[in-house]
This record gives sequence, C-alpha cells and structure tokens, in this order.
Amino acid sequence: MTFALVAPAATVTLVGTVATADKAIHFLDRCRELSQAWNIGAFAPGILSYLGYACVLSGRLTDGLLLLEQGIERSESLGAFREYVGNLAHLSEAYGLANRGADAIRLASQALDFSRDHKREPYRAWALRALGEIASHRDPPDTEKAEASYRQAMVLADELGMRPIVAHCHLGLGKLYARTGKPEQAREHLTTATTMYREMDMRFWLDQTEAEVSRL
Repeated sequence: MTFALVAPAATVTLVGTVATADKAIHFLDRCRELSQAWNIGAFAPGILSYLGYACVLSGRLTDGLLLLEQGIERSESLGAFREYVGNLAHLSEAYGLANRGADAIRLASQALDFSRDHKREPYRAWALRALGEIASHRDPPDTEKAEASYRQAMVLADELGMRPIVAHCHLGLGKLYARTGKPEQAREHLTTATTMYREMDMRFWLDQTEAEVSRL
C-alpha cells in the first residue's frame, strides 16, 4: 500500500526531476493500477491529474487532457479538494497548449479564486504561473499579462520557498523574451533557470532550458 499512499506527493517532484516524462508516466500508471486494485478512490484525483500533466509534458497532449479532465471530475465527485487548485492549474495550462484559450483562462482564474478563498497560497503561485503560461503562448503573446503573472508567481513562490516554481517562471520569462525579440533579457532569465534546475537536479526541465539557450 505504501506505493499508492506516496503517489500524489511524490509525483510532484518526479515529473520535474526525472530525465524524461516517460519515466513519470510509467510510475504513475503503476500507481493508478494499485489504487484501482486496492479500491483506494481517494488517491484517484491526484494520480489522474499528475499522470495527465506528465503526458502533456511528454507531448501526448490529447491523452493528457483526457486524464486531467478525469482528475478534476473525480475531485468534484468525491469532494476531494486538497490538490484541486493545482489540478485546475495543470489543466488550464494544457488547454492553453491546445489553443483553447477561453477554457484555459476560465480554469486558471477559477484556480486563483479558489486558492484565495481557501487561503492556499502555494496553489495561488501555481495558478499565477499558469496564467503566465497561457498569456505567453498566445499568438501574438500577451506580454504584459504574461510578465505580470510570472512575476507575481515568482514573488509569492520565493516567499514560500517554492524554488521549482521560481525556476519555472524564469524559464517562462526567458522563452517569452526570446519569442518577442529581447535576447539579452531572455538569456538572463534562462541562465537563472538553468542554474536553479541544476542545483535542484531537475533534469527534465534543465534539458528544456538548455535547449532554449542554444536557440538564442
């Protein structure tokens, strides 16, 4: 039973530190199998959502969206809201990648409101970062909105000691500035993200950041 019990907490780190998202997917699939075999429904929302996010990171957007949506549905049906905001933020980010801008903004805003109403500051940082990602991936990017969301997320995450979120925001800003013709600012943020990911041994994200640097 230990395997299933640690799944929701462990996979937050796993998705960001393994060499490839495929390893996270393998781990999470096993978690899902065990939770089903042992009828531990309480863990289903977290497992489904983390599995969906891992699929999104690996490029399997359609599969990821389905799993993320299932995770949200299970949370609502079970009344399990412990990680609800984080799951909303992940799904909103995936909707943004799928060019479903209205759905992405709706869910990210819902996540932000929920985190404020229930005083869940760590999840507010996730929601703000998701809003930054959505604005950054628009065509053309909503630079002002993206910058404001990323920087708010960074300030809050830094106060709470959430270094991975801080690094993600530096990566997001670096990609944004590279896309909008500001190479010096892009390099500054990408360099910071590279240093942070290396210090935290977040190899999946480190590879992505180094690839962005090489394209400058």
